[in-house]
Amino acid sequence: MAGLHLVRRSPRGVGTLALAVRRPAVDAREVLSRAELDPDAGLLGDTWGQRPSTRTADHSPHPDMQLNVINSRFVELIAGPDRDAWALAGDQLYVDLDLSVDALPAGTRLAIGDRAVIEVTDQPHTGCAKFAARFGRDAHKVVWTDEGKHLRLRGLNARVVVGGTIETGDTIRQLPATPEPDASS
Repeated sequence: MAGLHLVRRSPRGVGTLALAVRRPAVDAREVLSRAELDPDAGLLGDTWGQRPSTRTADHSPHPDMQLNVINSRFVELIAGPDRDAWALAGDQLYVDLDLSVDALPAGTRLAIGDRAVIEVTDQPHTGCAKFAARFGRDAHKVVWTDEGKHLRLRGLNARVVVGGTIETGDTIRQLPATPEPDASS
């Protein structure tokens, strides 16, 4: 809790992709300097498309949970500066960006690098037993506080809208909201 002031200072609207991680198998992680995002597959080479979801009727992978995005400042607080240790969180994208509910409501689109676009979904991203085992009970508890939920310390779920290559160090920026089509036209 003492370090949360660092998370609260995360940039709003424009930040940086600090790390990309692929999960090629259960409990396996590959830290990537470059990754490919695809609207159908999510992060190429990741096993999202093979992971059953309890949130779909047929237990198929949930389309609104293609990507897990977490705040890099929070991960550094709980895992230290070693980015290989960050990867144990199980997320694919680690960003220096304000992920709070106020900053990025569901439907918000984020451009990463030159081409890729992801969209924040309404699916909550919650900590699991593996997260608690890897980073400790205290880290798991802070995620579940009211402030932890508001800041989305455990991260958020997103889906790929426009595919493209992303690289560590790329700018991630919030895109302007697109107006809803007028129902009367």
